[in-house]
Amino acid sequence: MKTIAALALLASASAFAPSHINKPTTALQASGESLVGALAPAGYFDPLGLAEKATEETLQRYREAELAHGRVAMLAVIGFFVGEQVEGSAFLFDASISGPAITHITQVPDGFWAVIIAFIGAAEASRAELGWVDPADCPVDQPGLLKDDYLPGDLGFDPLGLKPEDPEEFAIMQTKELQHGRLAMLAAAGFLAQEAVDGKGIIEHLTSMA
Repeated sequence: MKTIAALALLASASAFAPSHINKPTTALQASGESLVGALAPAGYFDPLGLAEKATEETLQRYREAELAHGRVAMLAVIGFFVGEQVEGSAFLFDASISGPAITHITQVPDGFWAVIIAFIGAAEASRAELGWVDPADCPVDQPGLLKDDYLPGDLGFDPLGLKPEDPEEFAIMQTKELQHGRLAMLAAAGFLAQEAVDGKGIIEHLTSMA
């Protein structure tokens, strides 16, 4: 489905260029452990020690990247189901799109790519302007710095007014989003792998199990 391509491309993280890594310190480890998103039984899960090797700025970019990819993955999972459910419908490119979701992108008209590129470019430019320090103002050894007053993932988009005012409730909501995003990233990867292996759509798999 055409939506899958847009969702996948939206996960671009070109703004998360690696920065200078300092030697690990107890303060940095404590900072990593203080980030929201840790739940039992895994708790503070960092088996590769990435947080211990990162600066405070790098940890913030890690969180920004995790949120961005998690959100795209949640949309992608929905896109798999919706795309395969409505395939063959007259309103969807004149009923010319069919098959597993991973094959839909190769079936869309060439002109649709211009729409995808324009949409992604506008979204990424807006996000970079909102959260990142101008490259001209960044130290040579620290590219891709986030602004001091920018909270990773907070793009100011809350049309339904769901963001809690209470800090504790906000932390709980942040954790919920992170957990759902992590699950969605695993699910989207699983969907991609399963359809690539046997050429069957996810809905087809689920209905055959019923």
